[in-house]
Amino acid sequence: MSSSWSLHPQLTKDTVNIGDLPLSRVMIIKDSNYPWLLLVPRRDEVSDITDLNEVEQAQLMTEINRVGLALKAITKPEKLNIAALGNVVPQLHIHIIARRTTDAAWPRPVWGVVPPEPFDPTELEAFTQALRKRIWLG
Repeated sequence: MSSSWSLHPQLTKDTVNIGDLPLSRVMIIKDSNYPWLLLVPRRDEVSDITDLNEVEQAQLMTEINRVGLALKAITKPEKLNIAALGNVVPQLHIHIIARRTTDAAWPRPVWGVVPPEPFDPTELEAFTQALRKRIWLG
């Protein structure tokens, strides 16, 4: 890891950090409308998956799978959305969103459909602990 790596300010504002995997930081989006996680590879000046070398790309896929399976096991969604867009925040970040046919945005993308809803602190703590255990973050 480069000591100069830092998280984009918008991602810092919008997330709760739950821990680091070998390549990526794992975070929860501060919006209880959707079980929504982010993975951000801790690499400088990376905006696309293709900016990672092949070993890092393989590690990222392993981490996406681990985090996706954990989120799926905990939330039991009908669909898991996984995307790397970067149109607003250029730093490479992978969205992993558990979707339900009953959520406010279904079947559309989640962005901008309803205002973010803050988590109840007790629910956020329980969600964080369940994720940490399933993802093996301690």
